Amino acid sequence: MRLGGRLAAAIEVLDDIERRHRPAADALKDWGLSHRFAGAGDRAAIGNIVYDALRRKRSAAWLLGAETSRALGFGALILEWGQTPASLDAALAGDRFAPEPLSAQEHAGIAARDLAHAPDAVRADCPDWCVPNLKEAFGDDWVAETAALSGRPPLDLRVNPLRAAREKVLGELAGTGAAAAALAPFGIRIPPIEGAGRHPNVQAEPAFQKGWFEVQDEGSQIAAELAGATPGMQVLDFCAGAGGKTLALSAAMDNRGQVFAHDSDKSRLAPIFDRLRRAESRNVQVVAKPAELAPLAGEMDLVVIDAPCTGAGTWRRRPDAKWRLSPRQLETRVAEQAAILDAATVYVKPGGRLCYITCSVFAEENARQVAAFLGRHRDFAAADHAALWQAHFPGRQDTVRVEAGLGLALGPLRTGTDGFFFSALDRRG
Repeated sequence: MRLGGRLAAAIEVLDDIERRHRPAADALKDWGLSHRFAGAGDRAAIGNIVYDALRRKRSAAWLLGAETSRALGFGALILEWGQTPASLDAALAGDRFAPEPLSAQEHAGIAARDLAHAPDAVRADCPDWCVPNLKEAFGDDWVAETAALSGRPPLDLRVNPLRAAREKVLGELAGTGAAAAALAPFGIRIPPIEGAGRHPNVQAEPAFQKGWFEVQDEGSQIAAELAGATPGMQVLDFCAGAGGKTLALSAAMDNRGQVFAHDSDKSRLAPIFDRLRRAESRNVQVVAKPAELAPLAGEMDLVVIDAPCTGAGTWRRRPDAKWRLSPRQLETRVAEQAAILDAATVYVKPGGRLCYITCSVFAEENARQVAAFLGRHRDFAAADHAALWQAHFPGRQDTVRVEAGLGLALGPLRTGTDGFFFSALDRRG
């Protein structure tokens, strides 16, 4: 399939997403099922155009002067694929599967518009309603910080030290572009793909099947590292989900002590059992029923809350979620987080630590949420987060923001990761 056919397919998928208000992954899957003739390379390229169009939706629409799926598809190729109007004309010429080439009016509009002079929200590629939230989160750098959430993401892996050393895994992944991560001590990064490329299917690697590594964003790995789990501790992962941080905590404890993995939605815990077996994590107990948590009250050295959130820090990976998010959903998440924080306090022993983590960049879910929590719970105090970062990542203070002493903010512009917030809250003895 030539570029024109791929672009036409991407426009078809974008139309489906817009018309049915559905996730991009579902629309792409359905397109693949109804076009089984398309090879893996074609499907990957079509997916890249779709996701680039969604990441750069505001700027693509501004550049083409329209908010249609056609405009987004053409805009994605110009903004992210290094194409020009002239090169697109050449690529689409003679391709009977291609969409109509750019019109004279579209050519003129593109030539007349310089993205550097576009409105701030366009350059940031964000919804208008988010602008005050992002200004609060990032200050004067909000446009650059938010724009960084619209780039293509890398593929990050976490080496499981219970089963292998990082150098050994790097050897197994030779030829993929994999290299040691910049910060996470067990992290490996495969750079973002370019053009029609695709990341290797690392989960098909024998090393993955043997439990040598897991797929996990470096920001998530850093949050688990900052939690400070050590051998012999009693740890509760209160919102464990599929178990990514549970596995990291277990490995940090060298299978000594205990990790209790719980989630209020037990269906989210389903993948954790196979992952634990593959990783040879033997100090984890999965606690599916809330009633089974009662014996843990006041006994935990460490309680980790990977809180449900808007996911505003993961817009690189889930750009369609950026355009479905609403102020009402943000309010709902903030209320849920407050309730979870309050519920989790009962398990932290005197002198223990509560770690609150989100994959959001909004202050309402992060520093303001922590400030409100401390106002309700006078027996907790925020740790010295600057010192905490220095202890784990000495000399790298330039890669993180300390949020009013209440937590640490990670993101693609400074840290090279998804957007994460981490706060360590100590219970007074």
